Amino acid sequence: MASPTPFQSQIYRSLPEIERADAIVERISKAIGLGLLKVGERLPPEAALSDMFGVGGATLREALAELRDQGVVETRRGRSGGTFIVNQPPTQTDAIRKWFLSTSISEIRDIGDEHSAIAATTVRLACERAEPHDFDRLQELARALVLATTPQVRAPADSRFHIELAVSAQSPRLVNAEIRLQQETVQQIWAPLAAALDPEAATAEHLELVRAVAQDQPERAQTLVLAHIKRNIFHLIDTKLSLSYAASSENANDLQE
Repeated sequence: MASPTPFQSQIYRSLPEIERADAIVERISKAIGLGLLKVGERLPPEAALSDMFGVGGATLREALAELRDQGVVETRRGRSGGTFIVNQPPTQTDAIRKWFLSTSISEIRDIGDEHSAIAATTVRLACERAEPHDFDRLQELARALVLATTPQVRAPADSRFHIELAVSAQSPRLVNAEIRLQQETVQQIWAPLAAALDPEAATAEHLELVRAVAQDQPERAQTLVLAHIKRNIFHLIDTKLSLSYAASSENANDLQE
């Protein structure tokens, strides 16, 4: 088997002993949700997956069975068979709403502070290190966001762009940090719980950022990416306030009844 790609190394890394089949389900589901694994893509063979996750065959088969029951993957027999991703994982709306209600505004702002620090360094290094072929790839990924027709598809399109931008900076640590940050917030950003983000505006911001990196304009790239993250953080805060107000109103009505 060929050496794993950087994405595969993150997705299929060995699991701690306390984690079992449910951890595999969660990791693969999150990878799909971030756009690291795509609908139509075939997972590595079961024997290879068992080795990479560091689990036995029975545990892996249990996890794949759960993903099949959820309609996320499909196992096909025959010479060209294997386990294929066929659907995005279902959006956990209740879990996202709970995140908004339990996460404070200061915590959301702190996420933005960390993301701003990571992204500013990422785009500066991308200006120095990105290869010509990276720019075409990044433009393609930027346009994928506006072509996405549902929030469920927009979230992975958005996160994949930012992760690939980090890849172009040629820093594995920055890639890992970007994956973690996208995993923490991208579903919340696109969740249809309050006022929706405009995918056309977000796409325009992505394309402008690619142009700045391609033209080796690190200061402009940093200004653009910081404004982009600030917009996202304000959107998260606005959504939290809307949901908190709605929850307070429901509680008040319940008390009156």
